Amino acid sequence: MRRLHLYVLAGVLTFIGLGIFLYKALGLGFPLAPRAEAEVWTLQVRVTIDGGTGPIKATLQIPRDPPRFTILDENFVSRGYGLTTQEGDDTREAQWAIREARGRQSLYYRAQVTVGGRRSGLEQPPPLPEIPDLEEPFGTAMSTLVAEVRSHSADATTLSRELLRHLNDSSPDENVELLLSEGRSPASRASVAALLLAGARIPARVAYGLELQDRQRYAVFTPWLEVHDGDRWIYFDPVSGEKGLPDNFFIWWRGDLPLIDAQGASNPEVQISVWGSFVAALEIAEQRADLQRSRLVEFSLLSLPIQTQAVFSVLLLVPIGAFLMVLLRNVIGIKTFGTFMPVLIAIAFRETRLFWGLLLFTLVVGVGLAVRFYLERLRLLMVPRLAAVLITVILILATISIMSHKLGLETGLSVALFPLVIMTMGIEHMSVVWEERGPAEAFQEGAGTLLVAALAYQLMSLDFVEHLVFVFPEVLLVVLAATLLLGRYSGYRLLELFRFRALGTR
Repeated sequence: MRRLHLYVLAGVLTFIGLGIFLYKALGLGFPLAPRAEAEVWTLQVRVTIDGGTGPIKATLQIPRDPPRFTILDENFVSRGYGLTTQEGDDTREAQWAIREARGRQSLYYRAQVTVGGRRSGLEQPPPLPEIPDLEEPFGTAMSTLVAEVRSHSADATTLSRELLRHLNDSSPDENVELLLSEGRSPASRASVAALLLAGARIPARVAYGLELQDRQRYAVFTPWLEVHDGDRWIYFDPVSGEKGLPDNFFIWWRGDLPLIDAQGASNPEVQISVWGSFVAALEIAEQRADLQRSRLVEFSLLSLPIQTQAVFSVLLLVPIGAFLMVLLRNVIGIKTFGTFMPVLIAIAFRETRLFWGLLLFTLVVGVGLAVRFYLERLRLLMVPRLAAVLITVILILATISIMSHKLGLETGLSVALFPLVIMTMGIEHMSVVWEERGPAEAFQEGAGTLLVAALAYQLMSLDFVEHLVFVFPEVLLVVLAATLLLGRYSGYRLLELFRFRALGTR
């Protein structure tokens, strides 16, 4: 029963830790790599109009829930104009209004977007459209063409492709000629295709967007046909009929409304500019979490002051070193001074670096051990003896720091970061082992301590590990689960197999 309890507890901890980790990594886009960068695109629309003597009302179509992208920030710039934004079923628009404006007027809309966010097709399926009621002969042409295309298709995808093939045929029949009589531009073909798909009771609409490329001063919107296949929205090039959007294609607006509608003004002109930049991916993830109203960031280490974050960036590495310690002691069988002394020494190595840390540690412990043996001859009680060793260790560290500073070895100044009390207890423990089990055993435990400390330092110094435990501290729940499972391990240690190998040959 106790074993089952342990397994259930470890499973729950693993499930919670991995669940939060996957949500932050996949849902919110928190980076797995340290110092990762995300590309941020700045899109700017400049609208210029000629004012008159009366009121002006300018309406601009602006992005709304673009698939594959997240809008991080947006700004509206206009001097003296009132501004309102409105949302429809498929549209979102900004409307500027002013009582009177003379001369050339400029209105600006700017948005910062990044890849990642809502996927197309996650929303509720749209209702089936009503069959358009067209006047003759357009109604007959629509029904005839839809019937012909339907007979050569199996679903919404194949029907859309077959329909676009007819609309782009170099030798179209009379029905296509009639329906495209008002124009053969890509936008006209996409609009006619959406109309014919409505005649087949398939939801479809025209989507306008642009492929994001850096340093575009005069970007151009291109139309795409958006069709719902019953599960999700799919996209088709209205000219080639190819399925799927190009990379970095940003959908700006949908429907037959023009990009800009200026009432009371004349000569409207629109200039679209695009430029890209790279921003820390962690910062982008925080903004995305804020936009999604996620409380994970608000109640995470990222919300703490910078000084506190720096402290926890080190503290969160201790469980990683402790887990490595469990593996090396319980599974490998390496002997050390105490349980956590190697981990604390490894943290000190982060300041002194490995080589100087090992050298300084050996020097301090060696001198301290000599002092400890000398104090043994004075027959002191344990507490005064430990206090005397502690004072001696501090004096040794101070001497090393002064001498290294005079010699220009600034690394020696970091020796003061060694855990003094732990080192004092280590010296005491080593001396006791020396007296009770001999110097070989004492040196073996000392070497094991340095080996574990060196390995823990190497693991805890990895930028990936430090980034992972700080940004995703929930992974420590998985480490805790693994530690609990190892706590029930009672089999042979690897070094014991080597030690007693002679028994296996008999």
